[in-house]
Amino acid sequence: MDWNFLIKNKESLHVTTDSRKVTSGSIFVALKGEHFDGNDFVEQARKDGAEYIISGENALRDLQDLARAWRRELGLPILGITGTNGKTTTKELCAAVLSTKYKLYYTQGNLNNQIGVPLTLLSITRAHEMAIVEMGASHPGDIKELVEIAEPNYGLITNVGKAHLQGFGSFEGVMRTKAELYDFLRAHNGFCFRNIDNPYLAQMAGDLKTVEYHTGTMPSDTHLVGGYNAENVSAAICVGRYFGVSGEAALAAIRAYIPSNNRSQLMQTGRNTVVVDAYNANPTSMTAAINAFKGNCFILGAMRELGDYSHLEHQNIVNMLLERKADRVLLVGEEYKATTAPYPIFNNVDDLCAYLRTEPLSGYTILLKGSRSNQLEKVIPFL
Repeated sequence: MDWNFLIKNKESLHVTTDSRKVTSGSIFVALKGEHFDGNDFVEQARKDGAEYIISGENALRDLQDLARAWRRELGLPILGITGTNGKTTTKELCAAVLSTKYKLYYTQGNLNNQIGVPLTLLSITRAHEMAIVEMGASHPGDIKELVEIAEPNYGLITNVGKAHLQGFGSFEGVMRTKAELYDFLRAHNGFCFRNIDNPYLAQMAGDLKTVEYHTGTMPSDTHLVGGYNAENVSAAICVGRYFGVSGEAALAAIRAYIPSNNRSQLMQTGRNTVVVDAYNANPTSMTAAINAFKGNCFILGAMRELGDYSHLEHQNIVNMLLERKADRVLLVGEEYKATTAPYPIFNNVDDLCAYLRTEPLSGYTILLKGSRSNQLEKVIPFL
């Protein structure tokens, strides 16, 4: 569909998939999901002042096409970021750095999928000078679909690791899918920012034009927890330097950045010190977190979407904990029950909360690490 009638002479768009957020002049997209159908709210959206309704069986595709058309209309430079681990933190750090010099828009929260990326693009206005778009993937072809919507000029893959193996089939499947960002840049005369210390990224990039950086070391006085964030910091400084932000200004922005959304957050409770990293977990990020952690107590949730690799990867985590000889370990998720773990294992977070009510922890430095589905943040009030 030709969307020029909607986007010409517009300074900004208000596009929403939530009928409750429709205001005068909005574009309402009636998406149909497993548990909802936006088509049920079309008439209400019209009454609330929606300027245009996108509905029907092709609503998602039309949303994506509109986002691509708006992106082309704006024509501003876009940095696409993906990776197995660290993509959201790297996005946030790059945004902190670039915002010192540019009017920047960047992916809010975790809007990094086939719906979130179009909504991100449609939130950019003519007043913005640059944008950062985070892209997630759980199946082959996901990144290809997203880059063909966002059409980034620059790309950054943080790393590749073991995640969503059930969807990707193998680690090689992860590499091929993430490399779809590089493939798009290569075909459209773009280039990437790449960690020169990561051999997988070198293999994936091939002859793609590259701006290189090293993993580096964690700078002092940041609010980030964990040495594994060093490469995220280095990436942000590299991106900033390329776009004219001095290393000193970039580092100041990074030091001012405060993590949120249960990602590498350091919390001091009444009884314990807690490192909260409870937003995402896979074998690669779990291993990095355990290795970097200097404390003596671990509360770990199960890792999801690992398919046939699930038992092996959970056993590997248990083996690491045994080698660490940690003072306390509490595990959440039935996946751990098939391992040789000699630690308490809870079916779910509610069972763990009940345990902590009667057996409180005190005086520990605790790593709280798990996937979103574990809902480990529920444990924090009991620590």
